[in-house]
Amino acid sequence: MGIVVLTMKASVIEMFLVLLVTGIHSNKEMTKKTKRPKFTVPQINCDVKAGKIINPEFVVKCPAGCQDPKYHVYGTDVYASYSSVCAAAVHSGTLDNSGGRILVRKVAGQSGYKGSYSNGVQSLSLSRWRESFIVSEGKLQKGVTYPSALTYSSAKSPAAKAGETTKTYQKPSVPGTTAQPVTLLQVLGITPAEATHTTLPKPSPSAAGPTTSSPRPQPVGQRSQELDLWSTTTYTSSQNSPRANSGETDLWKPGLVLLDAGFVPKEELSTQSVDLISQGDPNCKVDLSFLIDGSASIGKRRFRIQKQFLADIAQALDIGPAGPLMGVVQYGDNPATQFNLKTHMNSQDLKTALEKITQRGGLSNVGRAISFVTKNFFSKANGNRGGAPNVAVVIVDGWPTDKVEDASRLARESGINIFFITVEGAVENEKQYMMEPNFANKAVCRTNGFYSLSVQSWFSLRKSVQPLVKRVCDTDRLACSKTCFNSADIGFVIDGSSSVGTGNFRTVLQFVANISKEFEISDTDTRIGAVQYTYEQRLEFGFEVYGTKSDILNAIKRVGYWSGGTSTGAAINYALEQLFKKSKPNKRKLMILITDGRSYDDIRIPAMAAHHKGVITYAIGVAWAAQDELEIIATHPAKDHAFFVDEFDKLYKLVPTVIQNICTEFNSRPRN
Repeated sequence: MGIVVLTMKASVIEMFLVLLVTGIHSNKEMTKKTKRPKFTVPQINCDVKAGKIINPEFVVKCPAGCQDPKYHVYGTDVYASYSSVCAAAVHSGTLDNSGGRILVRKVAGQSGYKGSYSNGVQSLSLSRWRESFIVSEGKLQKGVTYPSALTYSSAKSPAAKAGETTKTYQKPSVPGTTAQPVTLLQVLGITPAEATHTTLPKPSPSAAGPTTSSPRPQPVGQRSQELDLWSTTTYTSSQNSPRANSGETDLWKPGLVLLDAGFVPKEELSTQSVDLISQGDPNCKVDLSFLIDGSASIGKRRFRIQKQFLADIAQALDIGPAGPLMGVVQYGDNPATQFNLKTHMNSQDLKTALEKITQRGGLSNVGRAISFVTKNFFSKANGNRGGAPNVAVVIVDGWPTDKVEDASRLARESGINIFFITVEGAVENEKQYMMEPNFANKAVCRTNGFYSLSVQSWFSLRKSVQPLVKRVCDTDRLACSKTCFNSADIGFVIDGSSSVGTGNFRTVLQFVANISKEFEISDTDTRIGAVQYTYEQRLEFGFEVYGTKSDILNAIKRVGYWSGGTSTGAAINYALEQLFKKSKPNKRKLMILITDGRSYDDIRIPAMAAHHKGVITYAIGVAWAAQDELEIIATHPAKDHAFFVDEFDKLYKLVPTVIQNICTEFNSRPRN
């Protein structure tokens, strides 16, 4: 009996040990199962915009190649959520073009996103947007849980193309009814706790069609089966879209209800759509004409490269009404405008227009093209804005087949800044075929190298995009914007002595008005001042008083005749002190003195003082004026600066000569 009891006790102990071991093993297995899964970094494509991802903070992996200009970025450091996430990361310097992991954090929207060029990416300006984001290195912060699967606002998630896990939402069904697909408008009202993780299938041809299928009924408390989110019944806003049946619905298209990962009130729709289009880079407000080579020698392939170069320029410039505007003239035998400055008001429209340009053929008549641009392109009717510098960029394959020097000089004198890009220029044994050696230096605004680019091959032309953009936007160095008509302070010194008389004095004032109205008058362009003298002197108005042409002409009419003696020397000193002392440093100083007799005082020392201070002096004598005094007063050479007529009524004949000499002198300055 004792043996039986001992045997039973041993069996019980053995069973207990077996159960104990089994329990420990099971516990270990359960512990293993409840261990936190390893974090998987979601991958996205280069074209994914931050606004399409609902998560406020997330880590993602970007592929290589996101530096491409087709992936748009808006802003600097802080980016509008309409930007490509990965391209913004490259722009910020967080990534290079080889891709990698980044951390993205959503922040509030703002006004005034500023465009810039950085790390091979040109970001654009944007007036405002409702949401922003910042990017940093993809280091995981302790205590922060990052999603392994991203939640997208768009039905067609970019991750789904690569089999990424994303979130989709289903409504609980009621017994005896058919579960219906959930609209995206309802989706955004569901909390994350109600969401399930499913993998979105690739759209099949049937999914893109107009037919839909209802999921099977589900028991109470269960969610309906996986939805085909590409079906047209998934969200109602796409049903009227031309692309609703294509499986390519884009929730960012202006006019749709969902924008930037959330609801957009109806009253905001119009402003959101407008903000989408950049107003242009205000730091590069220039009016640009590109003269492209359409000659037969360039060939079709190189002509396409030339058009792509212009498209890259347009993208880098950030075209818009508040920034640079751009038009294109194609030349061959004869030039023709492809589109003018006001035709396209953003980079994308302009790039589309460039694709449609066809090659003209013929010779490379660059001189004829420059003349055409000077006479026709930069007009108000064609969109010229007046206050923006005029820039003409000439692209030539090899060398021109006509002369460019004379045409270019007229362009410069008209205020056009000419740049020359010579591609595959003549080598030494080809220079004998050139009609005009050193043609680029004869054409450009200045010969200091700033306005000329020499490119060895058409296939390396793209490397000139950023150097050219930087130069045409450097408005402080666009020297040819200043012309003889918009860059001077002109002071008239008018003899009001008794010998002139009231009637003749009005004729003198008309002469002053006729010269003044030839100039572009404003506070930043040419300014006009006037002094009247007899024995004494009187400041009629200074340079800073009137800023428009009409105000100047009215002020000249109001000048009253004084009468008295003739102290011309004292008048010159007075003008230097009271008028030209207040001239701007960047203005040319021009004095135009009109007198009808010999001076009662010495004019030599005052005239020398004027010359020494850089005042270019024109002396106009009438009737009894002394020729020798006129030549002393006038700037050297006297033949270009001293003029005489025997009657007041003949003064008007001198107007064209004086204007021409002023401009000839201005344009004869060295171009280096």
